[in-house]
Parts: sequence; C-alpha cells; structure tokens
Amino acid sequence: MNSPELRQKAFLLMLIAVSVAFIWILLPFYGTVFWAAVLAIIFTPFHRKVLNAMGQRRNLAAFTTLLLVLVIVILPVTIMAISLLQEGALIYQKIRSGELNFGMYFQQIMSAAPPWLVNLLDRSGLTNIAELQDMLSSGVLRGSQFIATHALSLGQNAFEFLVSFGIMLYLLFFLLRDGDSLAAKIKQAMPLTMEHKRHLSSKFTTVIRATVKGNVVVAAIQGSLGGLIFYFFGIQGALLWGFMMAFLSLIPAVGAGLIWIPVAIYFLFTGAVWQGTVLIAFGVFVIGLVDNLLRPVLVGRDTKMPDYVVLISTLGGLVLFGLNGFVIGPVIAALFMSAWDLFAAAMDTPRVERKD
Repeated sequence: MNSPELRQKAFLLMLIAVSVAFIWILLPFYGTVFWAAVLAIIFTPFHRKVLNAMGQRRNLAAFTTLLLVLVIVILPVTIMAISLLQEGALIYQKIRSGELNFGMYFQQIMSAAPPWLVNLLDRSGLTNIAELQDMLSSGVLRGSQFIATHALSLGQNAFEFLVSFGIMLYLLFFLLRDGDSLAAKIKQAMPLTMEHKRHLSSKFTTVIRATVKGNVVVAAIQGSLGGLIFYFFGIQGALLWGFMMAFLSLIPAVGAGLIWIPVAIYFLFTGAVWQGTVLIAFGVFVIGLVDNLLRPVLVGRDTKMPDYVVLISTLGGLVLFGLNGFVIGPVIAALFMSAWDLFAAAMDTPRVERKD
C-alpha cells in the first residue's frame, strides 16, 4: 500500500495544500507583498551595481537601495496622495455648497448648442435636460465624495496604513538582499526545462519593468501637462483633474482625452473659442504626442505584445485587481502568450525531426 507512487501523490497533495494555505494567509497583505516584489524587480539592476561598489556587503547595499526607493518613489507618491486627497475634499465641499455647479455648466453647453445637436439628443431620448443635469452633478459629487471619504478613512486607519507600509519596506529590504538566491530556488523548483524557465522568468521581469516604468512615466507626464494647462486656464481643481488624466492614461487607447475633451467642448460652446482651440491643440499635439511617442518605446517595444492585448489585459486587470491590475493584467497576458509560444514550438519540433 505504501508504494513510491502513493507517497509521491501524497506529497504533491500536501505541497498544494500548504501552498494554498500560505497564499490565503498572505491575502490580507497581497497589495503590500505585490508592490514589494515589483519594486524589488525594478531596482534589482541598480542594486547589483551598488552591491559591487560596496564590496559585496549585502546588508549595506540593500539598505542603500531601499533609501533610494524611499527618496525617488515612495516619498513623492505619498506627498502627491496627501495633496490629492486634500484637493478632492475641497472640491467636494465646493460642490455641496453650490460654488461648483456642473449641472449649470451642462445647461450652458446645451443653450449654446446648435439645433441639429439638440435634435439628435431628442431622437436619442435625452430630452430631460434637468435630469441629465442632476445625473452629471450627482456623478461628480459621488466621485469627489469618494475622495473626501478616503481622506477621512486614511486618517482613521493611519495605524493600519503604517503597518502595511512598514511590512512593504521590510519585505523590500530582504527581497533586494536575497532576491537572486530566492529567484534561483524558485527556478530550481519549477518542473520545467531550463530553456522554458529562462524564457518565462525573463518575460516576467521584462514585462513588470516595462509596464511599471513605461506606464508610470507616461501617466506622470500626461497628468502633469494636463494639470498645468488646466491651471493656466484657471480651472478649479487642476491637481485633481491632472491626477484623473494620469490615471486614465494608464489605460491604452483611452487616455487623458476623457477629461480635457469635455472641457474644450465647454469652452467652445460658451464662447471661449481661443481657450477651447488652444486646449484641443495642446491635448492633441502635446499630451497625445507623449502617449504616441513614449508608450511604444517604453512599453510596447519591451513587452512585444499587440496594442489590443495590452488594452484588454490592462482593463481586465483593473476591474479584477483594482489599481494593482495595470501591472498584473499585462503580466498575465505576457506569460499566457509566452507559454503558448513555447508549447507551439515544442509541438513543431518532432515534426521537423521526422522530416529530417
């Protein structure tokens, strides 16, 4: 009864069970663990240079790299998040007090709209302007209320945030220090050929670095440019709208146009022709050009995935995993394509050998 085959099956069952249990334990901090691993992958090439420069003193090199991550990534993001939450809370108060009335802005557009557009809206069933005003105002109100509520909850859950932040830094230190040996152990344990291991691990790290660095750089540039042009035109909440443009630019083929195009239309329909024209030109030839030039160079060239795959996987990742999904989605898509490429190559190899 106690055969080697039975023992092997029992061991594999136990291995799966303890792996699932370990993942279950990590789920409450999956975002913390995920971003610690992502930052470790991104900064590993720099860490290796620091390690060589410091005479292979692993603890000192890991601590130095960790300080760099704090200075150039985490500290600016934290400051920006606090400023954004404050701006969102301010916008929310202005909407509630009536100082900002998006329904009134919509009414101004409809009053200046040509008759053919009004007739088109009538045929589409959008005849109740008051109802559309209420929907628009309530939608913006809910969005700003969401930000204001999270600003309050951030203060209430400061301890939980600090714990997660500390865990991320703690994990990042050890992933930087022991990352190479840990990666070697994972590769050794994978029941794949060495060629497949190298191919999949290379694709995994390449897609993470390209997706994070490329998308974040593009998003930061587009959001900054959009926020600056909004500030130039005196639009309230320029920081908030800049952040929204940065977030939307994470989604390929959607981008910041969802924010600046309605504003340009408002300018044109309310008589501010030069502002609307300048905003359209700036959006198309400056903000849009950043996406068209930088994203293929920083993202597409390294991931080697079609644009439609990047789009669908990013959208699906955002729906399933939230903000983390803009990395998780493309990584899963890249591994999917790589695994099937390896499978197809393996299936073709015997046929070639039989012909020879």
